[in-house]
Amino acid sequence: MRAALWLLALFAIAVAVALFAGNNQGVITVFWPPYRIDFSLNFVLLILLGIFVAVHAALRALAALLDLPRQAHQWRLQQRERTMHLAFLDALAHMISGRYVRARKALESALNQERVLHAEGDAPAHSVRLRALAHLMLAESAHSLQDTGLRDQQLQLTLDETSARHAASLQDIREGAQLRAASWALHERDPKAALDWLDQLPQGVARRTLALRIKLKAAQRARQTAIALETARALARHRAFSPMAGQSIVRGLAMQAIQEAQDAGELQRVWQSLDPTERAMPELSIQAAHRLVELQGDPVQARAWLLSAWELMSERSADFGDVLRVRLVRALEAGMDTLDPAWLARIEGAHQAQPRDANLQYLAGMACLKRQLWGKAQQLLSQAAHGLQDPGLHRNAWRALARLAQDRGDAQAAAQAWERAAGNSGLL
Repeated sequence: MRAALWLLALFAIAVAVALFAGNNQGVITVFWPPYRIDFSLNFVLLILLGIFVAVHAALRALAALLDLPRQAHQWRLQQRERTMHLAFLDALAHMISGRYVRARKALESALNQERVLHAEGDAPAHSVRLRALAHLMLAESAHSLQDTGLRDQQLQLTLDETSARHAASLQDIREGAQLRAASWALHERDPKAALDWLDQLPQGVARRTLALRIKLKAAQRARQTAIALETARALARHRAFSPMAGQSIVRGLAMQAIQEAQDAGELQRVWQSLDPTERAMPELSIQAAHRLVELQGDPVQARAWLLSAWELMSERSADFGDVLRVRLVRALEAGMDTLDPAWLARIEGAHQAQPRDANLQYLAGMACLKRQLWGKAQQLLSQAAHGLQDPGLHRNAWRALARLAQDRGDAQAAAQAWERAAGNSGLL
């Protein structure tokens, strides 16, 4: 469309010129005594146009001639910039391929080119950004080569280049340098330094997945379980792990926090800090209840924590693993002296619902033993002793049977029971 419009415009100009020049009878007379010269108006216009074109071409040629030094300087500057950028790209390629020595040499060459340009006042507008990146890449290469002195020096130069006066345009490089410094400290098994570097990050950067991963590892190595647990939750919300892996990591850290509690009050605070979904996990509730009994805390509170796990085992017995069953039985057995009637009814109801479950037989037998129901306790424990798979519960069942036999004066049965208990513990 544009070409058609131009063609129409040219035709219009040609027609206008033809109409003007075809019938133009104008004459220009030049008197030069004693001469007189007559020129047609069309000829004069052509001469003036030619003079204008010639003068314009001469001026353009003169300007181009005078501009040659500037163009030569610009060409040399362009070649230096190309050499600098090529060296930077070579360094990046060498770093990706693991050639850190070559990467260092290429970066030093790029920095030298930048210094020359800066000294001559011809540094490009992005020279500060390029220089900061070069120092950071030099620090990364030095870390890979275990040259901590050079690494720390180049890291400090990077931070200096990205100081407050350039913060607006170089903030991303500064944040990257701080993240790399935290990663290097973690690699050198200095989790405290890694956490210190992460604390210097802005709040938005600290919530990034990379920063949270570093923080999780650093907190775990520094044994700061509370920080590690909170970080793992954040990573799980960001979908940094698969759902199963995230749940497993959070569960492991929560169990560690429960185990590290030094008194009942601290354990209560740890339990309250857990999310409702975490408190509903049977592994955590059993671990917390068992730890509370170990710390001589409130047994009623311990059994309250166990209630969700007990209900889960009663409702979905097939999905409740043998390990969890044993741990739940142990946790309830630890507070057997203070079991209330409600819990005794739950144990009795579960045993009646699953009469062949050896773990429930053992638990019901120990409950009867504590209530001095000797005959029923002996019956239940005898049945459980032949079906228990856990060595500890199996040994405890035979010990209880041995004491019952001693109380009723059956020395032979007591000796056999003690022999079974000792044999299960590896003494025979």
